[in-house]
Amino acid sequence: MYLNHLIKLPTTSKMILLGIESSCDETAAALLANGRNVLASVINSQIDVHARYGGVVPELASRQHVRNILPVVRETLDQAGITLDQVDGIVVTQGPGLVGCLLVGFSFAKAVSLVRRIPMLGVDHLAGHLLSVFLGDDPPEFPFVAMVASGGHTSLFKVTSHTQFQLVGRTRDDAAGEAFDKVAKLLGLGYPGGPVISRLASDGDCEKIQFPRARLGPGSLDFSFSGLKTAVANHIHKTTEHGESLNIPDVCASFQEAVVDVICEKSLEAARMNQCDQIVLAGGVAANPRLRLRLKEQGTQQGISVHPAPLSYCTDNAAMIAYAGANNFLARAAIAPESDVYSRSPILTWS
Repeated sequence: MYLNHLIKLPTTSKMILLGIESSCDETAAALLANGRNVLASVINSQIDVHARYGGVVPELASRQHVRNILPVVRETLDQAGITLDQVDGIVVTQGPGLVGCLLVGFSFAKAVSLVRRIPMLGVDHLAGHLLSVFLGDDPPEFPFVAMVASGGHTSLFKVTSHTQFQLVGRTRDDAAGEAFDKVAKLLGLGYPGGPVISRLASDGDCEKIQFPRARLGPGSLDFSFSGLKTAVANHIHKTTEHGESLNIPDVCASFQEAVVDVICEKSLEAARMNQCDQIVLAGGVAANPRLRLRLKEQGTQQGISVHPAPLSYCTDNAAMIAYAGANNFLARAAIAPESDVYSRSPILTWS
C-alpha cells in the first residue's frame, strides 16, 4: 500500500509545498506556492562544525541535522506566516548523499506526513539542482544541456522535461568542488575551498602556472580533476623545496582557470553534440564568478545561451527540492511507507 493512498493528494498547481533537504552539511527547508513562488527558504550551514577537519565528517553532520531539522522547519513556517495545516504536500531529498544525513530529513518528513496526513514525495537531489534555474528570472526552454558542478558531482545531462534527464558525461574521480576543497587544504586556506580560492584568484595571474587540463580523448564528455589536484600539490612542493616564496593568488587563479576551461569546453561540446542551443549551469561551483562569466562569453560566441541558476539556489537548498517535486505531485505521484534513502543517484547511470 502506498502512503499517499491514505491521504488526499493536491489536485491543482495552486498548492503549498514544504521542501526538506539534508543530503550533506546543510539542513534546509522551504515553502513553495503555485509551483515556483518561494514563500520562505531557510538554510542552516554546518561550515563551522566541519572547517577544523577540512571537510565534512558524516557522523557529525548527521548529529547536526538531528539538532537542526525541527527549528529550521519551524523558522521556515514562521517566515512565511503559515501553519502545517496550510501545507498541501511535503517534498524531501531521498538521495543521493550521506545516508545518515538523508535519513534525518526523510524520517522527519515521513513522521510529519503520517501524523498530519500530508502527502509526501521523495525526490532526487540532482534533479533539484538541474531544475533550480526555474526559480530564477531567466529559465530556459526544453530541451537543454545542464552542467551540475558541486562538491560531490560534476555531471552533464540532456534535460528534456521536468522529469526526464539523460546523463551524457560525469567525473571519473574528484568532482570540481572537491578539487577546490583539496587545493584549498594544500594551500592552508581552510574549508570550504571554493569561495576563498575564487576571492584570491581575482588578485592572481591565471596564465602564470600552466596546470594540466584533462580532456580524456576526442568526443569524451567525462571529467577528471585528480591529476590537476596532484599537479598543484607538486608545484607547491617544488616551490617550497627550492626555498622560493609561493604566490598563492597566482596558484589559485591558475588552478581555477584550469577547472573553468574544462567545464566550459565540455559543456559547450555537450550542447553541440546533443543539438541544444541552451546550457544550464547549476550546483555549488556554479556560484563561481569566473565560471559564470567565461561560460556566458563562450556561449555567446558560439550562439548558445547560458542560464546560470540564481546564486541563492546554487548551493544545497530546499526550494529547489520542492520545485523538483511539484510536477510529480501534479502527476499523482506516491511514496511507499517502506521507501528508503539512497546514496547513489539513479539518474547517474547511462541510459
